[in-house]
Amino acid sequence: MRIQPVTQQVELKRPLSRTCRNACLVHIYPTGLAMGTRHQLDREMITLGRGDDCDITVADSSVSRRHARIDLDIDGYVVTDLESTNGTFVNDTPARQTPLSDGDYLRVGNILYRFLAGGNVEAEYHEELYRLAIHDALTGLFNKRSLMDYLQREIDRSTRYGRPLALILFDIDHFKAINDTLGHLAGDFILRELAERLRPRVCKDDMLARYGGEEFAVVLTETDRAVAAELAEELRKTIEERPFLFEGRPQRVTISLGVASVHGEPIVIPQELIRRADECLYRAKREGRNRVVS
Repeated sequence: MRIQPVTQQVELKRPLSRTCRNACLVHIYPTGLAMGTRHQLDREMITLGRGDDCDITVADSSVSRRHARIDLDIDGYVVTDLESTNGTFVNDTPARQTPLSDGDYLRVGNILYRFLAGGNVEAEYHEELYRLAIHDALTGLFNKRSLMDYLQREIDRSTRYGRPLALILFDIDHFKAINDTLGHLAGDFILRELAERLRPRVCKDDMLARYGGEEFAVVLTETDRAVAAELAEELRKTIEERPFLFEGRPQRVTISLGVASVHGEPIVIPQELIRRADECLYRAKREGRNRVVS
């Protein structure tokens, strides 16, 4: 009897690129000791969660025990939410077998990562560390350190050339109540959304920065107090006119703003200009919030 040979079909997989094998997640929020930590994605399946058995353990109450999974296939990395309590998001879009592209933001609960998988991951990593040094990780705006440096330079220029300089200081009304009622994930969402709404309203030659917590600042070069107050009113209306939608629920948000300025005054330091704007901000709070005081 003649035996027919058995033909076995072998599936040929494309080799993974070196770029894929060198990819990593960089912790960018919350700030603190963990900021800048690099998690190498060196396995075909990596789990993230609060549990000790996860490949990347995240000690944060907003993260589920087994929160998300990252799989490596021939086309790259794909992230899947594991029915977590607070969800997994890629660039603020819910992750349901979502491919990751170089530079994407991955959020698990309250933790934010940057996915790096470019041609030179090492260089991109150090660029990311520099970006974190001058920008606020949550909103992408300039941080307090950058604000103070910029303000000092512009005050010096105002003094030297006798040109006006204005500062708008503002914060979110009743922000603590929002956090207490809706949770910190909602608070973080509102901070990011506020930054996105206001960024296009500020000229590229000026600076929009997160001063701290729910407080923000706008530095306006060659701008007097009257013009700065007009812009502050535009910013106030931009936030008030449309509710913020968090998980399908509308939340009304308002801001209070204080405006101060200098016009070539000698020996003015950044802290003094901030103090003047802060006094106006607190007047706005005392007078009922959701208003501009200059």
